[in-house]
Amino acid sequence: MASGAIPRGIATSGPALLSYGFRPFFLFVGFWAVAAMALWVAALTLGWPVGGAYGPVNWHAHEMVLGYTSAALAGFMLTAIPNWTGRLPVSGLPLLGLVLVWLAGRAAMLFPGALGLGVSLGIEAMFLPLLFLVALREIVAGRNWKNLKIVLPLAVLSGANIWFHVAVATGGDNAMAGRLAVGCWIVLIALVGGRIVPSFTRNWLARQGSKTLPIPFGRFDQIAIASMIVALLAWVVAPFAAVSVIACLAAALLQGVRLWRWRGWLAAREPIVFILHIAYGFIVLGLFAIAAAGTGAMSQASAIHVFTVGAIGGMTLAVMSRAALGHTGRAIGASTATVAAYVFLSAAAIIRPASDLFPQYYYTVFALSGLLWLLAFAAFLVVYAPILLAPRVAKPDRA
Repeated sequence: MASGAIPRGIATSGPALLSYGFRPFFLFVGFWAVAAMALWVAALTLGWPVGGAYGPVNWHAHEMVLGYTSAALAGFMLTAIPNWTGRLPVSGLPLLGLVLVWLAGRAAMLFPGALGLGVSLGIEAMFLPLLFLVALREIVAGRNWKNLKIVLPLAVLSGANIWFHVAVATGGDNAMAGRLAVGCWIVLIALVGGRIVPSFTRNWLARQGSKTLPIPFGRFDQIAIASMIVALLAWVVAPFAAVSVIACLAAALLQGVRLWRWRGWLAAREPIVFILHIAYGFIVLGLFAIAAAGTGAMSQASAIHVFTVGAIGGMTLAVMSRAALGHTGRAIGASTATVAAYVFLSAAAIIRPASDLFPQYYYTVFALSGLLWLLAFAAFLVVYAPILLAPRVAKPDRA
């Protein structure tokens, strides 16, 4: 191994939890998604001073968009990149080191006054750049040039995280940084989802003998992604401008056609496939929502939650539940509890914007949406925590 290289290889000794990147990160995604939401609901209903000097609202926004999600992204990338490059995965002690950096960030955000706000934010800001460097090194070392586009949004996400922290620490406006982070996530889902959603759908439909399959990636997909990037950039910079509203509407229509081309309704009988289409559908709804918010028809906060709960939360749950099964050698299918998790999270995404329609029940809607989110990830933990902690089964099923 070259000097300075990151140790890699599937750990054959020690706990199964450290044998592959998805195991610890997906497990902690579940725990933190539950804990962070529970703390936020407590802050809303009981007045708990969550986040200390960072402020409860800022803390909630950060931990939902840049906290638990960064672990989900790490779990996915540390598992997908070895498949893309043919290189061995990061595991064992190096993987433990990455996990501890992420955990240190969560502790620093929860108690920012313990070390001082500046030091705490510096600790939290380390993880995403570190993940970026690991991902970049592996892709370059594997000469997997076509996937370099995946690390660019990760670099922007790292910058958005630092920008968000600086804005909070200096008393500035962190709204634009928050929109940039959300936009990066949506672009990542469009890039990665555009690969896995039609692929998994095609595989399942082919096994059913269907002659109607998703349309392969082509020029239309490139146009749809490019239009969405332009629309999201306009939204980040000027969310209330007419050009942003028009661009978001156009992007929503193109993404809707893209989703239709994947023939998701034909896989409705298989929840672990169909949930991918539902989650991606929230990108379409989210683009319509931020366009509506740009005209004043709904609040920016409600519109953003269509993205964060429906698209980001939904896709992370969908990918984690599938990957945890496939990469531990288990049959890929959704149990009753998994389907319940999908339903709870989708309902949370639909209910949250209702706070605009029923202002007299503002906090009730918040609490109900938060409860559904809690139930979704609690169900995920019940099913998948034992799987993530257990060794791989002897006979893999990569359906």
